Amino acid sequence: MKSLRIFDLDLEDGDFRRAILLVRNAVLLLFGCTFLGACLILLRYFIWRRKVSRLIPGIKVSFFSLLGNMNHLRFSAKLRNGHSLMVYAQQFVAGSAKLLTQEKLYCIWLFCHPVVVLAKAEAVELVLSGTKVIEKAWFYKLLQSFFGTGLVTSIFSNALLPSGGNKWKSRRKMLNPCFRYDVLKEYMPILNEQSKILVKLLKAETTKDHTRIFRPLSLCSLDIICETVLGVYLGAQESETELEFIHATKWGMRYVVERAMNCFLWLDFIYYSTTNGKKFKKHTQTVGDFTRNLIRQEKQKYLRGDFNVLNSKRKSFMHLLLEHHLQTKDLTEEDIAEELVTFMVAGHDTTAAAISWTLYLLGLNPAIQQKVHEELDWIYGKEVERDVTVDEFKEMKYLECVIKEALRLYPPVPFLARQIVEDTTICGYQVPKGATCIIFTHNLHRDEKYFPNPEIFDPDRFLPENSADRHPYAYIPFSAGPRNCIGQKISMMEQMTIVSTILRNYTVESVDQRDELLPALTIVTTASKPIKIKIRERHSRK
Repeated sequence: MKSLRIFDLDLEDGDFRRAILLVRNAVLLLFGCTFLGACLILLRYFIWRRKVSRLIPGIKVSFFSLLGNMNHLRFSAKLRNGHSLMVYAQQFVAGSAKLLTQEKLYCIWLFCHPVVVLAKAEAVELVLSGTKVIEKAWFYKLLQSFFGTGLVTSIFSNALLPSGGNKWKSRRKMLNPCFRYDVLKEYMPILNEQSKILVKLLKAETTKDHTRIFRPLSLCSLDIICETVLGVYLGAQESETELEFIHATKWGMRYVVERAMNCFLWLDFIYYSTTNGKKFKKHTQTVGDFTRNLIRQEKQKYLRGDFNVLNSKRKSFMHLLLEHHLQTKDLTEEDIAEELVTFMVAGHDTTAAAISWTLYLLGLNPAIQQKVHEELDWIYGKEVERDVTVDEFKEMKYLECVIKEALRLYPPVPFLARQIVEDTTICGYQVPKGATCIIFTHNLHRDEKYFPNPEIFDPDRFLPENSADRHPYAYIPFSAGPRNCIGQKISMMEQMTIVSTILRNYTVESVDQRDELLPALTIVTTASKPIKIKIRERHSRK
């Protein structure tokens, strides 16, 4: 017999064949055991899912489905009638709510993960009002790559600071004084100045067939945010070229949405190997460098004594945080940067979107717009350039109702999510630990129990006599409970200032009907196509 020499061992032909056979059998055995183990794990999961599905109402899922309810989504644009995936996702969510309209909560299976949708105000209150379930859901972590782990994007409310103590509670307690009304009213000169710049620029739009309104509103809001948050005049509205910071902010947010909507991009090592992942990293660096450099510059002013924040009547948000950093050492420069980026990036797009929808709805309802004009004429007469004051907000009662109704129909943030950290009973249903509770505010605000004929734009819903007995968790455009939006007061002040300044000077008319302009399920409620309105100068005033 022939002899083979392998790894310095002499093997006969028969021995070699037996060795190969043993290796093959071992590989097959290993593969078989792995396959069997995977099958047992999947079977155990399918049985567990069936058990949970029997405990919580929801859309039926076939026993062996790995996609869960995601198999109802149409990933082909042709099957979605040309709509984007985000628009179709919003329609899927709305359709699910209609199928289960009597349920206070129901379960949707996001691939293998249970997502409990809180559909009624009673269920929403149980989750948002207490301190037991205030952890933000796991996918907020995707936002941290752009925003950091500041107050808004921090997932774990019980995370500890290096020095001990609760990070989220400590940060919230520290930031609350920055959003007191007496502090915010000092920002009114900024709101008025930027609103007047916007009105001046819109004059050039009065001769055009239509205006894509979101962009000018976004730039105005960004100028306001930068001046109130950073203490810096950015001049984005009047800049002829797009500033690098604005470009990085805009595209960074788009890439965050893209990643959040694609589960295959959730893993960092996959995402950052893609072309868009590399671009996103560059944009994140640009925004971070801009903020950190500004913090260092302002800190040097303090240390040199060039700027005394204690003697400043109007302090920016950054100066308030920097003062805290220098006096108490509780905040690091990185902590300040996280909070600034969060409020700066997230704050301006949400407010701009809210104002866009408000003007759009007014453009579809000329009778309601006329009532707003009459109210503003009663307050200001012919003084169209007079500054808005905080006292005048109290007189804009109907405009406030209009803005609130627009926020009901098109809430700036279309969903809120919380993580269940232990087995919890909600409205009589046992929700397992690890499940995600999600609130689709777009659907919650259309509950006919509290909002009859919910698709009709009716600002009278928010008159005191019509809203006094409404459930406090039936309407939550700024979330609710311990982790509500800390910036909701400044947002409403900004919306009322900008809208009132525009409508003192112009009338608006919307180009597209509501069935032609569908909302999309993204981080901020955007439309299926740009919001177009006709802007015309007003000719008759008191």
